[in-house]
Amino acid sequence: MAIVTPFNADGSVNFEHLQKLTEHLISGGVNYLVVMGTTGESVTLTKEEKKAVLQSVIDTNNGRIPVVLGVGGNNTAEIVAQLESLDTTGLTAILSVSPAYNKPTQDGIYAHYKAISEVSPLPIILYNVPGRTGSNMTTQTTLRLARDFDNIIAIKEASGSLDQCTAILKDRPEGFMVISGDDTLSLPIIASGGDGVISVVANAFPTEYSELISASLNGDLVTARKRQYQLFDIINMLFAEGNPAGVKCALKVLGICEENVRLPLVQVSEGLRSKLESQINQL
Repeated sequence: MAIVTPFNADGSVNFEHLQKLTEHLISGGVNYLVVMGTTGESVTLTKEEKKAVLQSVIDTNNGRIPVVLGVGGNNTAEIVAQLESLDTTGLTAILSVSPAYNKPTQDGIYAHYKAISEVSPLPIILYNVPGRTGSNMTTQTTLRLARDFDNIIAIKEASGSLDQCTAILKDRPEGFMVISGDDTLSLPIIASGGDGVISVVANAFPTEYSELISASLNGDLVTARKRQYQLFDIINMLFAEGNPAGVKCALKVLGICEENVRLPLVQVSEGLRSKLESQINQL
């Protein structure tokens, strides 16, 4: 799951709350932690802060579950340089998002990941999220990368298209994992053969969402649907005014951490906060 970065009111990282959140997630049954993803507001953190946040999570985790590091961007050469000097202690894999803003062709996306694959000291999880990057990594490009590079082991697929997910699942090479990047679509993707999710909602509700995913993977659709319907409305509320503002509001209501975000993000409106509090109390 994609862990948020707690902040103090002055914008500094709150490491006490980060440790508390990490324990909350591990005790809640999540299978692995993704640090420095979109949900972690990685684009607003300095290099020094990123190192400190990662080290805090690794130290608190103490080897209990795998830790995946987000290493991505729209400057291929910079990512290559980061990976060439990466300290892999405590890490299992990297998650690398398709380049944003540049809007490369499919051949450009392929060449970007080829360069990353050739230097990465860890297995790579591709990340397709066209709603943020401005370009879609097609089924054909995903499958081409999966077949050509042994260290590209999975994709976090957040196109929102079940057709695209199904097409990848249908023709993927053996061992290549398809991981949902959308909390509301995890059940149908897993039912189609998917392998799990990198979740946002699990920051707030790790036990409930872990039960949904475990039940889905075990074919217990009765339990999976029950959890899906319990969480469906609140998941949509968490994204109504942007991520991670929504889930940080939920974490504040639950007493896990404060809801501070860094500009250009802002906290959710009072109206949404009220709705979230009501939904959380019902849950």
